[in-house]
Amino acid sequence: MPAKDIYHNAVKNALLKDGWTITADPYFIKYEDAELYADLAAEKPIAAQRQGQKIVVEIKSFVGRSLMYDFHGALGQYMVYRNLIQLTEPEYKLYLAIDDLVYKNFFQRKSIQVITNENKLLLMVVEMEKEEIVQWIN
Repeated sequence: MPAKDIYHNAVKNALLKDGWTITADPYFIKYEDAELYADLAAEKPIAAQRQGQKIVVEIKSFVGRSLMYDFHGALGQYMVYRNLIQLTEPEYKLYLAIDDLVYKNFFQRKSIQVITNENKLLLMVVEMEKEEIVQWIN
């Protein structure tokens, strides 16, 4: 099993605070000969704001030597996971969870916005110290 991201617990707690139920930690993706693990799966109860929604969350800290290099890896992993989840459990939406400072300082660049829009990345922006979701970007 893969190692947990440094923000794993903060993102998990942010989801719980926001009314989500964690259904898998980690979430196992199996398709044909591929066996992969995304960080979390969660579900919101039917009476809640995001009615009966099911999500898979991949958490990325972007603490490597280069934000762009980390972005390349995260984007590739996101696309593989999303494609396999669509084949195996299409009721789930995949979100990339990132720190609010990384969102402000990196994901707001025009070049990154073009790439995230073109590839339809769903983002969950979390204030890690407060363990709070500050924005959902669809």
